[in-house]
Formats: sequence, C-alpha cells, structure tokens
Amino acid sequence: MPDPQAHPRADVELRLPADGVYVSVVRTTTAGLAARLDFLIDDIEDLRIAVGEACAMVLPEADADSDLVCSYYLSPGTLTVRVAVTAGNPSGPEYDSFAWQVLSTMATRAEADASGGQFSVSLTMESGVPGAGS
Repeated sequence: MPDPQAHPRADVELRLPADGVYVSVVRTTTAGLAARLDFLIDDIEDLRIAVGEACAMVLPEADADSDLVCSYYLSPGTLTVRVAVTAGNPSGPEYDSFAWQVLSTMATRAEADASGGQFSVSLTMESGVPGAGS
C-alpha cells in the first residue's frame, strides 16, 4: 500500500459524490490508468471488477455529505487504488462478505481501514506483463 512518507500524495485523485451512480466513472478511470501502465486486458478487467467491489464496500458507510475519493498511485507494473469516504461511525470491513472475497482474490494485495473518521479500501494490482515492473 502507499507509504505516506515515501509518497505523500496520489499521482491521480478523483473526487465524486458518494453515490453508486458514479462507480462507473471510477471503474473507467481505473481501466484507463492501468492501460497507460501497459496492463494486460485481463488484468485491466480484474481491476475494474475489484475497484467496483471496493466501492460497494465503502459507499454504504458514507456520511450523507461525503465524497467518494479515489487515489491512484502509479509505478511501473503496479497500480494501487484507494477508495475512501467520510464515515462518522463505520462498522468496519466485513472480511467474510462476497465483495471482500472478490476484491482480495482479484487484487495482488488488499486492505481495509475504518479509522480517523474515514472508511477506506486499498488494493494493489501488479501487471502480468513480463518485465513490466523492472
């Protein structure tokens, strides 16, 4: 996951109303960034699905006036996405939910955090392209 000390801000940040109608924008943005990093088509589709599931986990926890903030951290062969909402009293991640199972299966790494007045899910995907990370 991104280290705030080593990488103080996202390479790309998208801020939208915390409403499910905008998940398609998040999925399309994610796919576009992965394509720019030369991810394989199958990896891009896995990312689109995983990001959709991450949004499905955080949106029900959002406060009424919250934004859905998507932060993208780019490096050769790797894309990390963090989706977060302001949540005054988040119930925390449900690790046995279908959404978490899909997300953690498709992503290389995944984690959730319900602290500091936010609920966030972060996922990292590494490209299947040989030599992409070198």
